[in-house]
Amino acid sequence: MLDVAQAVVLPVEQLLQPTTQGSPLWVRLAAGLENAISSGALPPGARLENEVSMSERLSLSRPTVRRAIQELVDKGLLVRRRGIGTQVVHGSVARQIDLTSLHDDLERSGRVPSTRVLDVTLAHASSDIIEQLGLAPDARVLKIRRVRFADAVPIAILENYLPETFADITAETLKEVGLYHELRARGVTLRVARQRIGARRASVDEGLLLDIGRGAPVLTMDRTAYDADGVAVEYGHHCYRPDLYGFEMTLVDR
Repeated sequence: MLDVAQAVVLPVEQLLQPTTQGSPLWVRLAAGLENAISSGALPPGARLENEVSMSERLSLSRPTVRRAIQELVDKGLLVRRRGIGTQVVHGSVARQIDLTSLHDDLERSGRVPSTRVLDVTLAHASSDIIEQLGLAPDARVLKIRRVRFADAVPIAILENYLPETFADITAETLKEVGLYHELRARGVTLRVARQRIGARRASVDEGLLLDIGRGAPVLTMDRTAYDADGVAVEYGHHCYRPDLYGFEMTLVDR
């Protein structure tokens, strides 16, 4: 069992990540601590050195150290315990519910993503899509429907709707990169999303595309994503094979 009486003291170069050079110091420190947790250098139950010691050793202000630690407390990776200090809660968070694309998530997990584009069409929006994206009643949207594969196995059907300003996004582009990657390349910064997760039975079409058969269970996710100005940029309705994909979240008592 880990002895929590002795705090784990990590080298300066490990805590202040050079890969985040140019970022605010608290971001660099938070990244270093998170990487140490993921790698096991800070295992579950490990106690961090106190803020005063860390700030003096790293030549950082106490508010900088406190903000970095609070970032990981908010993520559920660290917990503050009275009489003990700050400890690691979880060594690795496999899949968090973040504002990321499935393509990016698969690459980060070491899987090889590929895409079959089923439809890229500019059409008049339904009332539901108009409401989700906050569009005018006669607006048109770009509808995108794809099957996402992980290591050549179908894992999800992705259906996305975007305002007409994105009508020049092509099927060829979507075969190569994720939708969010393409939006970022166009200068779109997605900041927040409203998301709902559910489950239902697969339709005949979905069963064939996912190779699971009609009526098999699928996970569903509906998401409306907004940019830095609070403008709705994308609405997605996705379904996933539950044997190959899952949603994971960390709950923190505030």
